[in-house]
Amino acid sequence: MQSRQQQYWAVRDYLSPVLKESKFKEHGRITPEEFVAAGDFLAYKFPVWTWERGDASKARDYLPTDKQYLVTHGVPCLRRATSLAYTDADEDAERLLNFGDASGGAADEWVETHAGRKPTVDSAANPGEIDDIPDLDGDADHELATAVGNVSISSTTGATVGETPDLDDIPDMEEEDLEEGEDEATAAPKAVASGVVIDASEIEVAKGNLLQVRTYDVMITYDKYYQTPRIWLIGYDENRTPLTPPQIFQDVSADHALKTVTIEAFPHSATLQAASVHPCKHASVMKKVIERMNVGVVEEQLAARKKDGKESKKKWGFGRKSNKDDKVGGVGGEDEEVEGMRVDFYLVVFLKFIASIVPTIEVDSTTAF
Repeated sequence: MQSRQQQYWAVRDYLSPVLKESKFKEHGRITPEEFVAAGDFLAYKFPVWTWERGDASKARDYLPTDKQYLVTHGVPCLRRATSLAYTDADEDAERLLNFGDASGGAADEWVETHAGRKPTVDSAANPGEIDDIPDLDGDADHELATAVGNVSISSTTGATVGETPDLDDIPDMEEEDLEEGEDEATAAPKAVASGVVIDASEIEVAKGNLLQVRTYDVMITYDKYYQTPRIWLIGYDENRTPLTPPQIFQDVSADHALKTVTIEAFPHSATLQAASVHPCKHASVMKKVIERMNVGVVEEQLAARKKDGKESKKKWGFGRKSNKDDKVGGVGGEDEEVEGMRVDFYLVVFLKFIASIVPTIEVDSTTAF
């Protein structure tokens, strides 16, 4: 059934027309040329992303040969998505904390959430509870002062601290046969044949406070049918062993696992299978996000234009007087001429949207942008 479905998707993608007109602000969809421009901007600003060719037999003719898809390697995943789940039990386990002097009316009140949640293994090292250190009373202070006063800096033999012992009296390691001695508690090393490569699965992983981190290879392709980018994930454990599909779904939000995130064939490889976020809702979500962000970008551009206009008037000392109608027309003209958000930022915004689907996989390397 799955093979038939993949064949249907391949035929549908082949018969779909290539988008020629830019509609990323109106519908959230982009053309292949805009996808390449946004990918160039992403790779330039954040060099962890690079362009790849993929298999020559799977190359798309509407994309450049050397820019078929974007990829970044070794993306960390520190914990499972289930550790971020907020349940009814967590909602009930809340405590109201007071800080400061409540009698004076200046106390700060804070709500502690997840009060009943136990620390997980994937979290930071838990040092446990530290016992209170008792305060020293008056008798203990007197005893401590007396003990310090009776301390002498000279040894029992009369030699002072400044004197050094005779170096000839120090035994040599060779005389005591310390170098050739063998410790009985030392474990015997395992004999490894020369030229044999040790499998990663045979290496014992240290437990305890060490954090076992999963890593992911993240790819971004262009979906011709939905006319949006599409994300692909390949996971590895701490031994670089590929993750199984159930393990990958542990790092996906419960609202999207096995619904919008599925295991499918990677379009630029003949054999590779990867987890993919289905792009059926990408255009509508990106449209809403771009509309909200574009309002702020337009306001910043208008403010910068007004500031530049004032500075130019101060520099030349004159300016044309305008009536009320001219101001209204001028404002409208400025709104029409303002470029707003450019399509170059499309993939930067797209990664922030994908980060909500896979919250524990740090796919968004553009947090400071």
